[in-house]
Amino acid sequence: MRILLVEDEPKLASFIKKGFENEGYQIDIAYDGRMGKSYFEYNEYNLIILDINLPYINGFELCAIIRKQNIQVPVLMLTALDSINDKITGFDTGADDYLVKPFAFNELLVRVRALIKRSANYVNDNHVLKIADLELDLLSKSATRSGKRIDLTTREYALLEYFIRNKGKVISRVTISEQVWDVNFDTNTNIIDVYVSYLRRKIDKGFTPKLIHTVVGMGYVMRIE
Repeated sequence: MRILLVEDEPKLASFIKKGFENEGYQIDIAYDGRMGKSYFEYNEYNLIILDINLPYINGFELCAIIRKQNIQVPVLMLTALDSINDKITGFDTGADDYLVKPFAFNELLVRVRALIKRSANYVNDNHVLKIADLELDLLSKSATRSGKRIDLTTREYALLEYFIRNKGKVISRVTISEQVWDVNFDTNTNIIDVYVSYLRRKIDKGFTPKLIHTVVGMGYVMRIE
């Protein structure tokens, strides 16, 4: 599970990060709203924790931006602002939960677990990703195109899921290396291109329209052309 924490107090951010890592979560920290927006747009998260009083883009504004791009990811606001109007504004901008500072870490942990579980149930109810006639079933981990089953390796499946979730976005080789397989990109290898080629043969060869396209000098994009 990967969490984004947007918090401008370094000591508190470090405390929260250590607590979640001890529970087996991966957590990224952004120290201002602009940095948080960049992290959100670059990566995929299972949950986002937002402070409100952030530099550059405040938590209310950032939550609204997140909701315009992703209706599903849970957002928990963690803030010292405790008035009813602040809470109403938080929920109106798209927050799923609101916890006031100071707080007990165990309460934060319980709330995070509940939000992630609720989000997982949402995925189970909406478990098929689609583009054109290509379908990816998240429960059975299977892919079909025009009703024909496509056999995929574990890496090919992970790559295809990432492409579909980010359809229309140009994805660099560095991003694929770091986000799909969680390893540092090695400029001396063509492994990413090799796996994209494998995937193309399986989901594009013999089908129209073609879905995986090369953007010269930038990476790959999945879109209908």
